[in-house]
Amino acid sequence: MRILITGGAGFIGSHLAERLAERGDTISVLDDLSTGNLENIAPLVEEGRLDFNLGSVQDRETVEKLVSEADFVVHLAAALGVKLILEKPVESIETNVSGTQVVLEAAARRRTPVLIASTSEVYGKSNKIPFCEDDDVVLGATKKSRWSYAASKMLDECLAFSYFEQKLLPAIVVRFFNTVGPRQSSRYGMVLPTFIKQALEDAPITIHGDGKQSRCFCDVRDTAEALVRLMDAQPYGEVVNIGSTQEITIEDLAFLVRERLGSRSRILYTPYDRAYGHGYEDMHRRVPSVEKLYALTGFRPEIALPEIIERSADHVRSTMAEILCES
Repeated sequence: MRILITGGAGFIGSHLAERLAERGDTISVLDDLSTGNLENIAPLVEEGRLDFNLGSVQDRETVEKLVSEADFVVHLAAALGVKLILEKPVESIETNVSGTQVVLEAAARRRTPVLIASTSEVYGKSNKIPFCEDDDVVLGATKKSRWSYAASKMLDECLAFSYFEQKLLPAIVVRFFNTVGPRQSSRYGMVLPTFIKQALEDAPITIHGDGKQSRCFCDVRDTAEALVRLMDAQPYGEVVNIGSTQEITIEDLAFLVRERLGSRSRILYTPYDRAYGHGYEDMHRRVPSVEKLYALTGFRPEIALPEIIERSADHVRSTMAEILCES
């Protein structure tokens, strides 16, 4: 099968490309490298198993050409990370909404199946745990840019389902819950690679808030496997959670990272306002129901957090060693 991955040089995209290459699919990637890294997919490019295209999902001509050559489109390109969204809310909203619309328009012309990546952020401040796909959502005030990302991804979902209903476009929406693993950058405020880097440097491991907020961290290999299985299952017109159900507080995560890596780092607590500005709001718990994923595919993420930490740390160590050699 010929598969186009937008944002395919990014963290999740590059792992998905590897998984698809393993089973013999022909892969094309469109990425502007604003947050992706060509090194993530370099081995596949060198082996001739992936065609890389430098460009934006907002470029209609490029997207039209690449979609016309594909049997399936996986749309992962998006603004990501709390830090980037707060620093550049306008660009983030434009990238998410207009980029998704361009991809959907191109796919609809030929009814090319498309998978649209969304996020657990759309559940907002809901306290109904675990989060199920058909639950109501509770977002904060529109004046708080913290919620602009969630709102833009909700609009992406609405666009996908509108194209499904009105234009008969085969579309699937997935909501990612804190995917982690090798190649994830700490640059955009991602908590696990940040903690790991701080621990390896014996620097203070910095927790925002009181650390009692909890998350479920899903290994990127599990995420890639879930994506492939959903592509094969073809549950068009559905939205599906992808995530681990192993819940841990951010405070406990910090102590676990320090313990597993044998670090001498101290744990440092810092107010949200200092990190993100006045009025920042966070989600207290973020736990997915993955019963729908299991019912559709027979698969649920199971890789344990200690293994994820150690694999991620190996990658961070190698990156730090490369930087040291270059300097």
